[in-house]
Amino acid sequence: MKRRAFITLIGGAAVAWPLAARAQQAERVWRIGVLMATAENDPETQHRLAALRDGLQKLGWPEGRNLRSEYRWGENDLDRMRAGADELAALKPEVIFAAPTSALVAMHRATSTIPIVFAQVADPVAGGLVASNSRPGGNITGFATYEHAVGLKWVELLKQIAPQITRIAILYDPEQPAAAGYVAAIEAAARPFSVRVVPGAVNDAAGIERTIAAFAGEPNGGLILPPTAFTVAHRALIISLAMRYRLPNIFALRYNVVEGGLASYGVDNIDLYRRAAQYVDRILNGEKPDDLPIQFADKFELVINLKTAKALGLDIPIPVLARTDEVIE
Repeated sequence: MKRRAFITLIGGAAVAWPLAARAQQAERVWRIGVLMATAENDPETQHRLAALRDGLQKLGWPEGRNLRSEYRWGENDLDRMRAGADELAALKPEVIFAAPTSALVAMHRATSTIPIVFAQVADPVAGGLVASNSRPGGNITGFATYEHAVGLKWVELLKQIAPQITRIAILYDPEQPAAAGYVAAIEAAARPFSVRVVPGAVNDAAGIERTIAAFAGEPNGGLILPPTAFTVAHRALIISLAMRYRLPNIFALRYNVVEGGLASYGVDNIDLYRRAAQYVDRILNGEKPDDLPIQFADKFELVINLKTAKALGLDIPIPVLARTDEVIE
């Protein structure tokens, strides 16, 4: 072969190789595992996932083109959630998204090497899921809601809306990882108000009915429902029982009030799912979870359902209405 022809051949190969490599990279389909604690057919769950997918698409990761998602659904069953976490870990995707707290706990148990991004988790440091908010350590990072001390706001709001209340029932599933922190915070917050807290540990629909019926047997009671997968799964039943027994009720998230709850104070959790897409993107582009600090929600909202208030015989005080972000009539 002539020297000029050989040089031309080598030069052409040198140019073609990076082009081929870039094309191969562009054609790659990346895998993301998704573990949700709730059920696939839950409308609120799908609303949250739509926000995550929208965030990913805007960052160049449209599902079905260069991104494939493997979903597992906990359906408020911890054994099912752990099994789903083990299945996702065995698939070894590039990154796993988990929400809320109970799903993250299951993924934390299943893998210490695959990067995990979470959303809607309460106080991940106190839960032993990360080392610190600034340097998470290990393979986990994400977007937290708030610390358990938000329970003080729920107690204050309930007393402002229904001053006659002297007893507060907290409905929770003791197996839910975040539940104990919320109960302790609400109990501490209630003492200065001379309000007695009645923890209602339940794990199924029948338990909810029995607990609320027994609690309603005495006057001046109200309900606080911590934001766990359990209350998400049973929200329709809880709201209907609160109305039947005329119990003022406080939730953490807006959609419960839209569906008939009295009031909520909490974060814009849909925003957390959309923001979580940023960390998924950064990890897919080579960054490590330990370099991505935990971020907390920065959008809080107070929502009140006036129709429900009227049905419960409550007049919402003007100062409370003045600071309400959304009034549902």
